[in-house]
Amino acid sequence: MATSNKVAIFIIFIWFANLYPCLSWSQCSPMDPVNETRVDERDIDPMQFAENIEFMEAEWFLWGGLGYGLDVYSPNLTRGGPPPIGVQKANLDYLTRKIVIEFGYQEVGHLRVLRDTFGLIKRPLIDLSVRNWARVFDEAFGYNLNPPFNPYRDSLNYMMASYALPYLGVLGYTGANSHLYGYWSKRVLAGLHGIESGQDAVIRMYLYERAKTIVYPYNFTVGEYTIRMSMLRNRLSMCGIKDEGVFVPRELGAENRTCSNVLSANYYSITYRRTPREILRFVYLSGNESIPGGYLPKGGNGRIARELLENYPYENFY
Repeated sequence: MATSNKVAIFIIFIWFANLYPCLSWSQCSPMDPVNETRVDERDIDPMQFAENIEFMEAEWFLWGGLGYGLDVYSPNLTRGGPPPIGVQKANLDYLTRKIVIEFGYQEVGHLRVLRDTFGLIKRPLIDLSVRNWARVFDEAFGYNLNPPFNPYRDSLNYMMASYALPYLGVLGYTGANSHLYGYWSKRVLAGLHGIESGQDAVIRMYLYERAKTIVYPYNFTVGEYTIRMSMLRNRLSMCGIKDEGVFVPRELGAENRTCSNVLSANYYSITYRRTPREILRFVYLSGNESIPGGYLPKGGNGRIARELLENYPYENFY
């Protein structure tokens, strides 16, 4: 009986193998819209704005996992922009390092597709130093941690710091979605949004599993940290609650029935969205999209970021 089953499976396999060359590739490739614009000029500014965050993530994850960044791995993508400040290889365990390296390579891919579709901005000056991260954590807790928080110390610290980054991309791409016109622009955004959301989900789950862990040598838990960091992003970005920790009051949980909050979402359990102004207020750590600092000491690049930085009137973006 077993032999008969194996023979049947083999025959089916041969049948599919013979059928495969007869299949038209047109059945496997989606048809592009007829008489529709592939990439509209109006799509370039919002997607180039997103490149600022992609550069931050690429340098953060590549350096954290490999000990080097774009200047070594793919220097042409920097377009001559300055190297990041203070970033270094993190002291990661085997599993976390594998995750972080994969994230880093994914961010390189993001920069490549953005370059090939919309053109790439020059890499902005990025500050990923221990000093800057310590400032972020001090802001989140409302007092100076002693010793200053070091994200490169171990896997937990690194993933806690990582909590601050991919979610910016998720909200930014969600906000940009309804303002794109080209069909290929929308395809690229959807693909980027999917991976950024996945990265954020991995990080949140990592922290959720350790939510009750006390962060050495401090007295707060991982769960408390996620709440405080989300509160900081809401406060600096303004415009209400669009960021939530891994635990929430029941009235903010899914269907008002959960206090667990592995994925951050709004009343309808869909992703929140942010505008460039909101994102820069946190990235600059100034609460003001026109006052640079924080992760981007000299401000972001691309027309949206530069014109906001210069208090230039620019009404044609969301």
